[in-house]
This record gives sequence, C-alpha cells and structure tokens, in this order.
Amino acid sequence: MTQTPLSERRRIVLWGRRNAGKSSLMNALVQQEVSIVSAVPGTTTDTVSRAMELIPVGPVALTDTAGIDDEEQLGALRVDRSLQALEGADIALWVLPRNAEPLDRERQLLKKLLARNVPVVAVRTFSEEAGPLPISHADLAAEYAVNNPRRMGHRELLEGLAQILSTVAEEPTPLQGLVGKGDLVLLITPVDSAAPRGRLILPQVETIRDALDREAACLVVQERQLSLYRHLYPHVSLAVTDSQAFASVSAELPPQMPLTSFSLLFARKKADLSAMIPSLKALDHLKAGARILIWEACRHHRQEEDIATVKIPRLLQSRFQPDLVWTVSRDWPPTDQLRNYDLIIACGACSITRTRMLGQVQKARDAGVPILNFGLFLAYANGLIPRALQPLGVM
Repeated sequence: MTQTPLSERRRIVLWGRRNAGKSSLMNALVQQEVSIVSAVPGTTTDTVSRAMELIPVGPVALTDTAGIDDEEQLGALRVDRSLQALEGADIALWVLPRNAEPLDRERQLLKKLLARNVPVVAVRTFSEEAGPLPISHADLAAEYAVNNPRRMGHRELLEGLAQILSTVAEEPTPLQGLVGKGDLVLLITPVDSAAPRGRLILPQVETIRDALDREAACLVVQERQLSLYRHLYPHVSLAVTDSQAFASVSAELPPQMPLTSFSLLFARKKADLSAMIPSLKALDHLKAGARILIWEACRHHRQEEDIATVKIPRLLQSRFQPDLVWTVSRDWPPTDQLRNYDLIIACGACSITRTRMLGQVQKARDAGVPILNFGLFLAYANGLIPRALQPLGVM
C-alpha cells in the first residue's frame, strides 16, 4: 500500500445548489477533470471523491456532490447521497454564485452543519476578483471568492482550507498511547478469506505501519503458529488478535499479557469505544423477537463463514437469545427506522472516516438504540471482557 486510503484522509465536501460551480471548483482544486461540467442543471448525479495532498496538512479527500435543490425524478435520491457525504465532512465547502441569496434549503442545511460543529467555508463563484472575503455569516469559518474558468482564487482557498484543517483534531492511530520505541507487538492475523490473495485487511496493515512508525517491533503470526514463539511471550508489550480468533488466542497467551483486537483498536480509532461499553448490557436483556441490525460500512465479497451474516447471528442465538430477528445491511437506515431495532452491532468502520462513524453512533444514541462494535460484541460473547479492554484503558 503506497497511498493513504480515502477513509484515512480528512474530508472536504463541496455542497450547494445546482449550477453553482461545484464541479468546476472540484476540477480546479485537484487540477484534474474528475467531475463533468455542464450548464445543464443536475449534471452531477452522484458523489465523486478524489484524493489530493494539501500542503502542509498532508493527504485529504475532496468530494463533489449533487445540488441540494435537485427536484428531478431522482432528485431526492441524489440529495440524500449529498447529505450522506456531508455526514463525514471535516470541512463543508458551501459553493454559491456571486451575489446569490442563499436558498431556504441552503440556510437549513447550514444551520444543521453548524449545530454539529462542522467548519463551513463559503466559496463565491463567478467572481471578478478572487481571494478572502469579509465573513457574511457570523458562524462561517471563512469566505472566499473564486473564478473557476480563469483559475483565480484557488491558491488562497487551498491555503485557507489548510489553516482550518490544522485546527481540526486528527484521527488517532491504532496504537496511539499503547506502545512505544523498542516495544514488541504480537499481531495474530489469520489469513482472512475476504482479503485478496497477497493482501492483508486494512486494520492489520495500518496497525503494522503504526507500530513501525513508533519504532516498535512486530511479530506477525497466524493463531496456529503461536506456540512456536512462547519463548518471546515475556517480552511482548501488547498482543492484538483478529476478533474471530479471540477465544483460542486468549487460551494460549498468558493471562497477564495485554491482549486486545484489531476491531477494538478501530472502535477506539473510528468512534468512542467508552460510549459503546454501556450497550453491552443490552445483550443480557434481549427478549424473544428482539430486532438486531448488523451493519457493515464496506462492501466486501461475502464468504461461506461471513462474520456479519453467519458468525455474529450464530453467537447471538447460542449465547444470548435463540429467538431473534436480525437484519444485515450495508446501508445505514433513516433515523425514523432506527427505532425499529433493539440493538445495533456495527463493523470496525475501517472503510469510513471517524467523523462519519461518530455521526452514526450519535444517531443511534439519539434514537435510544444501544450500539456495539463487532470486536466489542465478540469479546463479550467469548467471555473476554474486561481482559480485551484493559490495555485500552476504558474499563
């Protein structure tokens, strides 16, 4: 892996009305023709994301969206996609034509973004002069003028975006605060059948890289090889296992060895792990007919022993309640449908941003629905709480 995944890049999302110049601005900022530009309203029908390096911040992703005033036959779906993209925004780039008054929809969405403390930068297009403008709305982070055809004002805009992002907290790394220089990290990584040949899954790759960045040593083994390295156990500062091997790995390793899982590392990295822990109580109070949502952010190919469709339902029935109704979905339900569920079990969220995952967790909490992470559920189901949480300092 030589490029930072989109899920690890801070996200700048362009939004506004149709024909405001969003796609032209996107092309100008990434210096590529990635979005189709046309005078026909509604040309952008779906979100388009591109990676770029924003000096001195580093890797970011820009996302172009459909106009929020789209009233065509499929307009509601397009607008919904735009709103979903904004849920993961670290900066919301509000694009509107020079001298145009905000639409009611724009005012409403601006209010919602500001309520979530998302920095909103207004960009006035079709301007004769370019550069920073006086802030017309007290809560805007900044306001700029650009002329896309003449390529004016984009340098100043990028410099301003970099300055704002420098104040936005970065997503934590998997091993942050857990290991340091000279530590030995034991990584138990079964070869996942869902990963392409010659590849590791993203949480494993990121954890290995983070250990190396921290000048820690990594011992990467499959669970059936653990016994070959017992002589190194006294030197291990932290062991991290695939959640599905929790039980066998815990039985092999000394009880005093700090042990957690890749999924729990990512629950801490991508969301608020401590806020999920109280939801464990819901597992012991599931009643017959309880409705469970098993939610996955990524769209990997399903395997015979798929964790979401096979393993988690099996554990739910065998360990907690045999008569359950579960739904496996890769789409997050609308807020009014969340209340139909008694529990949500979410994946590790390695394919989406922390901002978006925190938003999903908050929606569940607002709906009064307990929410867990795959790794948290598997650790509890296998009797490994509190052991699996102790290294993370959340018990």
